[in-house]
Amino acid sequence: MQVVISGASSGIGAALVRLYASAGHTVGLMARRQMAVQGDCVSYPLDVTDAQAVGRAAEDFMRRYGVPDLVIGNAGISIGTSADALEDAEKLRRVLDVNVVGLAATLSAFAPAMRKRGSGTLAGIASVAGFRGLPGASAYSASKAAAISWLESLRAELYGSGVSVVCVCPGYIDTPMTQVNKYRMPFLISAEEGARKIAEVIAAKRRLVVIPWQMAAASVAWRLLPRWLYDRIASRAPRKPKDIPI
Repeated sequence: MQVVISGASSGIGAALVRLYASAGHTVGLMARRQMAVQGDCVSYPLDVTDAQAVGRAAEDFMRRYGVPDLVIGNAGISIGTSADALEDAEKLRRVLDVNVVGLAATLSAFAPAMRKRGSGTLAGIASVAGFRGLPGASAYSASKAAAISWLESLRAELYGSGVSVVCVCPGYIDTPMTQVNKYRMPFLISAEEGARKIAEVIAAKRRLVVIPWQMAAASVAWRLLPRWLYDRIASRAPRKPKDIPI
């Protein structure tokens, strides 16, 4: 199987690379820094917000290995932001650029070839944070809500083509992105466990799924809360640090 993964240098992406590569699959790695690769892997150092660079990488991978069976748009960033702070508008722009535009560029670079072949899976890593607006994480929540909607649009556009579109919404996974948080994170799982669960739901071609199952159950109740009650509870929630590099 041929697999392409963005955001492959750390966290969930790196765990997914290890998982698929250890199973003997050919893996294309997209990340902002050059990576040492082992086995049948190729590394593309690029920023996913550069659509032309993503397109060139996609063309090179398909020239070498053919149309991939699976593409995972995983690259993402997070930082604490305040919705009422003008100075955070540029942070919002950067988060949206990586988490939404970068996701779109990664998957759309391969979508036409997959459609022409009539098979394959395009998977995007969103987040439970996209279901409701989190205080102190307005940029991240907005980006993941947009990612969920974009993937739904893509799925409808590719309906009947033979190409599957999977949206994975993880809860808390132990990665550098969450390790800066100074508060308790319920249902936290390791990057390795997260990668295994993500691979399972992708293989099952689930349209939208939350992992782990405990977070899936909690997210249902979370989404059903009336707005007045959600506002009251969320206003007291801890905030993500604002002084971390993105």
